[in-house]
Amino acid sequence: MRRLFPVTDQTAGPGFDGADREWSLAELADAYAYPEPDGRPGVWLRANMVSTLDGAAQHDGRSQPISSAADMRIFGTLRALADVVVAGAETVRQEGYRPARARAEFAELRRAAGQSPAPAIAVVSAGLELDFSLPLFASPPVPTLILTGAAAAPDRIAAAERAGARVVIAGDGVGVDPARAVHALVELGHTRLLTEGGPRLLGQFVAAGVLDELCLTVSPMLTAGDAQRIAGGPSVEVPRRFALASLLEEEGFLFTRYQRA
Repeated sequence: MRRLFPVTDQTAGPGFDGADREWSLAELADAYAYPEPDGRPGVWLRANMVSTLDGAAQHDGRSQPISSAADMRIFGTLRALADVVVAGAETVRQEGYRPARARAEFAELRRAAGQSPAPAIAVVSAGLELDFSLPLFASPPVPTLILTGAAAAPDRIAAAERAGARVVIAGDGVGVDPARAVHALVELGHTRLLTEGGPRLLGQFVAAGVLDELCLTVSPMLTAGDAQRIAGGPSVEVPRRFALASLLEEEGFLFTRYQRA
């Protein structure tokens, strides 16, 4: 990352001087610090997504081709601030998810917040068709969580638990209820929640009305094609209004942060 420019100053830290320069990780952590929730006490669910100018959330099934070094720097910061990172099973497979790593730059910040050295990964999966031999399940620094429904196959649940994952029931049927998923994570002590999608999972959180914040990177690229938008699934009855909290820019990439109005 070369430089980040604040366009609004709501989240600029006390030491920020507005200069045209690269932000430090400490400044990014301060800018993206979780706010005090004013709705559901003790929990804040934010999403982090990237989209091209023409609305594509992926290219060839992955987000990396439309990302940037600065986007990944913010991606890492958002992870470092979260208790748990929630992702859909298909996103985990397509993006090749690995365990979140403990980073020395954020160690003291996490200790002060009473967090584990690295955030847990929570995989949302109805069928549990996952490769439990992968490092995400076999060797994470914090046990990986799997959010599923009560109708999940017992043999798949057993396989997940043998691999060391913690299976959490968050739905009465085959799938996961978004509101119950949030509640289940809070019950485990996770209140700073981050979802990285994919689009179907984000759409479910939006439809359920449990999303508090969207950190959206607008990539200065055009892809055309039929790639998914950042949120999919059934539409909401009335569009939900979010308010701009901050806006940063680097090399044409816009790093927006919207919070529920």
